[in-house]
Amino acid sequence: MPVKVSVIVPVYNPGIYLEDCVSSLRRQSLPPDEYEAIFVDDGSTDGTPARLDRLAAEDPRMRVIHQENSGWSGKPRNVGIDAARGEFVMFVDNDDYLGDEALERMYAYGTAHGADVVVGKMAGRNRGVPVELFRRNRPRATVEDAPLIDSLTPHKMFRREFLDRTGLRFPEGRRRLEDHVFVTEAYLRADNVSVLSDYVCYYHIRRDDASNAGFQRFDPAGYFGNLREALDVVERYTEPGPVRDRLFRRWLRVEMVERLRGRRLLGLPDDYRRELFAEIHKVVVERFGPGVPAGLQPTQQVVAALAEADRYDDVVAFAAWEAGIAPTATPVGVEWHDGSLHIGFTAEYTSAREPMTFPADAARTPPAGPPENVEEAVAWVGARTAARFGQATADLLLRERSSSAQYFQPVEVTRETVPVDGGERVRLVLRATATVDPAKLPGDGVWDAVVRVRLGGWTKECRLGPAPRATRPEPCAAVTGRRAVLPYWTEPHGHLSLDTGAKGRRLGLVGVRRPDVTVSGTRLSARIPLHAAGGVRVELRFTASGRTLHASGTLTGEADGPGSLLEATLPVRLPRGIWRVALTPDPDAAQPAWSELPFALRATGDRTSAVSVPRSGTVRRLARGVRRVLGTARTKAASVISGRR
Repeated sequence: MPVKVSVIVPVYNPGIYLEDCVSSLRRQSLPPDEYEAIFVDDGSTDGTPARLDRLAAEDPRMRVIHQENSGWSGKPRNVGIDAARGEFVMFVDNDDYLGDEALERMYAYGTAHGADVVVGKMAGRNRGVPVELFRRNRPRATVEDAPLIDSLTPHKMFRREFLDRTGLRFPEGRRRLEDHVFVTEAYLRADNVSVLSDYVCYYHIRRDDASNAGFQRFDPAGYFGNLREALDVVERYTEPGPVRDRLFRRWLRVEMVERLRGRRLLGLPDDYRRELFAEIHKVVVERFGPGVPAGLQPTQQVVAALAEADRYDDVVAFAAWEAGIAPTATPVGVEWHDGSLHIGFTAEYTSAREPMTFPADAARTPPAGPPENVEEAVAWVGARTAARFGQATADLLLRERSSSAQYFQPVEVTRETVPVDGGERVRLVLRATATVDPAKLPGDGVWDAVVRVRLGGWTKECRLGPAPRATRPEPCAAVTGRRAVLPYWTEPHGHLSLDTGAKGRRLGLVGVRRPDVTVSGTRLSARIPLHAAGGVRVELRFTASGRTLHASGTLTGEADGPGSLLEATLPVRLPRGIWRVALTPDPDAAQPAWSELPFALRATGDRTSAVSVPRSGTVRRLARGVRRVLGTARTKAASVISGRR
């Protein structure tokens, strides 16, 4: 069959990180004869060349090309494009890896929508990735109607015919931002770009030693010289006006202004900061008209204006003020309703760990030029933030702890101004309620609740919490989507997380009381602290003396509380003994997750009753007692018999 996708992996001294990349390529759900992986070894000096040769000998899907070191990733990617046989090419870095269904899903999505470029959802392990772009699927996207320009890394799927027709290739040599030049031109010349957001296709990894090329300190003159080439591409394929300004704004915001803000700037040595600032000042003055910074957020506008005016000391002072600003999100309710978890919370910004306050009578007019001093800049930012409070938002994302995959949850937000200082100033508080349907989360795992707050010139994230022990809500576990889901507070920080594969004691079933359990004939009923929407089928397991029996049951949510009524029909006649009871919400799983219930059943032959589960030590003591009694009885019997003789 024709090759659908060629995966191109530039390789240079990846060490152990190559193994995750290789494993993910081997696990792809696309049939083996429909894709290939081309590793272009750019003169590695470790054991990688031999490792790749062994890989190619073992697996016909894997191909290896060796070349002399070229200094960067551009040439290896171009060599891979020329060698590719696939209808699409996909670029993967040697220290990253793919989701198991990435190639199949991205190829199907791209062909269904006639895309020249397919952008798959990304997850970042200890490194940033675009967030807003992946709120939803976008079958047809352009730089005018979607934040495509937020994603300029090359880790996407490109139609090979499109690359050949346009002659699009990566700039080569030892340089920076070659991916910006390539991807920007692809966006601007493609007939269609499709964004797949409902599955994590690409995992972007920061090495433990931060040795990724993108994390190395760069030469500012060379870096911003390469950045100008990306701006040249925008000028070549757009007309002067709002679209060009919006695209230019991406580089001003991400590559310049954000490098001059808060702790990111303050953590650099002063001599390097000055060199960085000088190069940014040159680009801002040379390339950006007034329409570019005009669309920035207030804090970003201040930094851009100070950079243009060549006011280094004021930029540093403003960064010192911003360094103390952080979001906080406080939970106010966590409750189950009809199988969904409703999470209420408030969010606002703090400065020096105290709630930020803003002028109650907010000014709405920006200054005619850069602020006279930092105090004026801070005052203007506060006024503009208050004036734009109607645009502020708070989102709740669930982020899977092991993979960093994250998903937006539906949120309803209201905005409240809280007067302080006699009404002259106000706190800006966002009140939100998120609705989480665990059945829509992809697979089991631990999911951390993260709040993303957009207010004024800040877009920052924080964990939901802490919640004081005395006031925090204590939600019970639930059975939904054929699995147990446990909301819980982390220790010691008190942040909210969800365990979608919870079992055992974590489910909180030890709270079942003996009076909550009744047995009538073969009917078992028990009130247990598990939320269930409607009727949920479960399976019970009974074990005693090495024997195991099973029975089906149902969980039915109760209107007067968060728990459920468990009902089951026991095996017609339980053999004598003490039978321990366990429950699973997914009996059809290959390895069902069983949770022990805190009661047992005593079967006496003609009657079955519920009893407390003996502790293991108690069981051993009872067994020893039984053995002593039986041993004494046997001794006495033997003595009697012996006497009779």
